[in-house]
Amino acid sequence: MTGTELKRLTKRRVETRRRLHQAALEEFAERGFGVVTVEQVCAAAGFTRGAFYSNFDSLDELFLSMWEDRSRALLADLDEVLAAVDPGEVRSVRQVVELVDRAVGLDDAWFRVTAEFSAHALRDPALRRVMAAREEAIVAMLASVLQSFLHGAGRRAEDPKVLALALVAVHDGTSLQCLTEPDDPRPRLRRLDLFERVVFAYTVESTGESA
Repeated sequence: MTGTELKRLTKRRVETRRRLHQAALEEFAERGFGVVTVEQVCAAAGFTRGAFYSNFDSLDELFLSMWEDRSRALLADLDEVLAAVDPGEVRSVRQVVELVDRAVGLDDAWFRVTAEFSAHALRDPALRRVMAAREEAIVAMLASVLQSFLHGAGRRAEDPKVLALALVAVHDGTSLQCLTEPDDPRPRLRRLDLFERVVFAYTVESTGESA
């Protein structure tokens, strides 16, 4: 196989996986993770079972691949949002909270799918370990991002990882409230208020700075 043929094959494989990811997300969100079959995902993506099994061993593996892509996309979104902002212009905790909230966002379909898969993974020790490792990577990334922007707001996290864990917990807990009442602005405002209170609870004033 020539280098050109290998490159073409790689591009085709990437596109196949992307289409399987998208089809699986739509099917899982609509029907439920524990209900959807490989055949339904393949039909929605326009592929055969052979195409599926040449990329994934199971729906569990497909979901974990989706989650990995989602984590990379989250990091890219954070980078994009934060790159457009001068850290020196962020002078309050509320600004930090609103920036991160805008980058992370809320996705109804993804929330439904992850809620179901998380319950499924808790019954499987191997899946549980994989999910814990990937959650750890997200927390580490968030902790790193927060530090530079909190400095501009005159705050410092004594333990950035603990702060990030607390914010992830708030995100997970308030997402349901916001998605349940999408047309009511109050749950979203309460979410931002809670984020802000958590930041203050897990940070201290930086020397010579004011919040």
